[in-house]
Amino acid sequence: MNLTDLDGKNVLIRTVTHYYTGRLVLPDCDQPQTWLHLEGAAWIADTGRFSTALASGTLEEVEPYPSGVIVRISFGSVVDLAPWQHDLPRSVK
Repeated sequence: MNLTDLDGKNVLIRTVTHYYTGRLVLPDCDQPQTWLHLEGAAWIADTGRFSTALASGTLEEVEPYPSGVIVRISFGSVVDLAPWQHDLPRSVK
C-alpha cells in the first residue's frame, strides 16, 4: 500500500510518543513528505488493547482537536500508520 492510497481516508498513527486519529490529507506538491496532515484529528491518550481498538474502533481516552484544525505530525516520528475503519472520535473520553 502506498501512502497516497490513504489520502482522504481515516487513519490511526502511532508515533514514538503518541497516538493520533484523523483523516489523512496529503498536500498537493512535488516535495518529499516531511509532515502528515490530519483533519478531524484527536490525540489518543490510551488505545486500550491495540488490536481491539483497530477491530472495534473503541478507544479508552480521547482528546479531540477543535474542528477545522489541521494537525501536522512529523513523518520522522511515525512508527506505524494503519487504516481506521471507523468514524473518527470527536468527543472527549
